[in-house]
Amino acid sequence: MTSSSILPLDNSPDNAPSFTEEVPTEKSSPAELLLPLLVAFACTFDAQQNFISVFADADPTWRCLKSTNQICKASSTPCNLQPDSWAWVLPPHSSIISEWALNCSGKVISSLPSSSFFAGCLIGGLLLTTLADTVLGRKKLLVLCCLFMSGAGGLAALSPNIWVYCILRFVSGFARSAVGTCSFVLSTEIARRKWRGGISVSCFFFFTLGLLSLSPLAYAGRRSSWRVLYLWTCAPAFCYAILIHFIVPESPMWQSTQEHTDKAKRISEAFSSMKKLVTNRSTLLRLLAIMMVGFGMGIVFYGMPLLVGSIAPNLYLSMVYNAVANLPASVATYFLLIHVNRRMSLLSLTMFSGIASLLCVFRGINSNVQLAAEVISFLCACMAVTVTYVYTAELFPTCLRNSALSLVREAAYLGAALAPVLVAEGRRRTRFLSFGVFGIVVFCCGMFVIFLPETRGKDLADNMEEENQNSNSSSSP
Repeated sequence: MTSSSILPLDNSPDNAPSFTEEVPTEKSSPAELLLPLLVAFACTFDAQQNFISVFADADPTWRCLKSTNQICKASSTPCNLQPDSWAWVLPPHSSIISEWALNCSGKVISSLPSSSFFAGCLIGGLLLTTLADTVLGRKKLLVLCCLFMSGAGGLAALSPNIWVYCILRFVSGFARSAVGTCSFVLSTEIARRKWRGGISVSCFFFFTLGLLSLSPLAYAGRRSSWRVLYLWTCAPAFCYAILIHFIVPESPMWQSTQEHTDKAKRISEAFSSMKKLVTNRSTLLRLLAIMMVGFGMGIVFYGMPLLVGSIAPNLYLSMVYNAVANLPASVATYFLLIHVNRRMSLLSLTMFSGIASLLCVFRGINSNVQLAAEVISFLCACMAVTVTYVYTAELFPTCLRNSALSLVREAAYLGAALAPVLVAEGRRRTRFLSFGVFGIVVFCCGMFVIFLPETRGKDLADNMEEENQNSNSSSSP
């Protein structure tokens, strides 16, 4: 099995033009990677908007002002203390929690911005899921989503209160919902076949790069307003969207499917592709099983970074550990996809992620060991995300691939929307409500892969008819 076969995009119809055929020279060169890598770079901004709340919405530390005040020293929260007996360690405007005095507002209010963002991802994914396959195409939808995601993020920096902030975070999540999928699909479809395996992994490498960039940016502006962090991340994303609009081509594979299809038919296909996913029994069962895996990963992948501050004193350094650990994980995932079956990979990764998360429940364990367990849990979840997206692309035919990928992401967003509430509960009551629930959910959801067929090294279909034939042939003795 070659590296390029980890993606089903090699199985294009014989009459469909490919990016390879449009290149005038017969020999390929590394320079041809520039445009696919530029498209994959969108995942950097995607990651920044995903995890910016770790710093902008951080629960800041506080200190007692009077050394003789034993009540203050014995208190775990400043909510019941006199205003002149305590103060924030950093300036109040360093976090929305301290600037808008949300620390005593309850778990629902404090977790509302993060939940609003992922609720936007959930709804945006439902409404935008088929547009990349039909009406707009990969490039147009990617450009529009990057523009709206960065624009809403920039406006969030001007928010006067928590309610306006939550609305703008919802809009940002709504637009961001299609960025990762469009970037993944477009970058691999405009690349030569020999590069597609590496390009698919580069999307997740750039996502890790975006996560890694947040910590130094947040640390540099830790005494400035949280609003500055939004401007630093959203301005480049806005310029990036304009750049790819002018220099990146549309997917030739998508264009070949649209040449003889009028607009009205493409609009109807936006609904028919979803119908095909839910009306075919075998396809529906596959979709539900892989969505359960996605839900479990969403809980850990998006929720674990929100918890790292509760087990490590240095939030910035802890986030760096999480990001740095994912750099070699991206390479390890690439070889995992080549040499290990999909089902075994996901079963192992979700199992290790769940066990590591459960270890964080016990406060008696050394803090360094707990931080290592948190990093392992998050690292395994990140690797599982990569495997799941590639696995999903291989499970479904070309006509349903983008829609299926989007729905799996929807399941992950649902888990992500629930994660901030669990994080808030874990901070105020017991760690089991956060780390414990995370570990149990991802462990159990990972078990659903046993209902899925193995796809590594197998031929992949372009339409439902071929998919049915492959399913029948694989089930026959």
